[in-house]
Amino acid sequence: MKSIQTLFDNNRQWASKVSRADPAFFETLSHQQAPEYLWIGCSDSRVPANELIGLLPGEVFVHRNVANLIVHSDLNCLSTMQYGVDVLAVKHIIVCGHYGCGGVNAVLQGRRVGLVDNWLRHIHDIRQKHTSLLATLPNELQSERLCELNVIEQVLNACQTTVVQDAWLRQQPLKVHGWVYRLSNGLLHNLNVSISCQEELLDRYQDALSALVRA
Repeated sequence: MKSIQTLFDNNRQWASKVSRADPAFFETLSHQQAPEYLWIGCSDSRVPANELIGLLPGEVFVHRNVANLIVHSDLNCLSTMQYGVDVLAVKHIIVCGHYGCGGVNAVLQGRRVGLVDNWLRHIHDIRQKHTSLLATLPNELQSERLCELNVIEQVLNACQTTVVQDAWLRQQPLKVHGWVYRLSNGLLHNLNVSISCQEELLDRYQDALSALVRA
């Protein structure tokens, strides 16, 4: 088991490496934060937002929770979105799930895992909403499809928040995307549900669901 001191040693090595590559990096970063991207992803330790999209500190604003949910009563997520959109003026919100999500699998398996079961009720609702689509699939594919459906539904939720709606009303450039990450090969899968205005919302949502039916 690694000790806490190891983490401090790693930190010094990392900071030294970055400073050698760009001596002004930390000084510049300390005076500004101007990311173009807001990442809303899963808390899973295997899905590091900055690393898997090759961005440095300061280039992506991040919110993570179990199963990458955007819930309209979750002030934590909504506050992050509001700050990212209204203050930082991010241009893209990326909702990213991952295949093999423990929260999704717990729902599919009917497995109780504790307090988080209450949070995962939102996944249960998505499963129930798309029962007919999931029922056509063998068990081994239902997890992947529910992970994809969850991301698509969270993109819809993001677009329906007052934060995004107000940004579009004032014609602020803002696009919401839905992706899924595959742990086994490190690659991102685009679900083709990118929405940049209210007029696109339902069409892009329905197109993404139709693509899953055909898959």
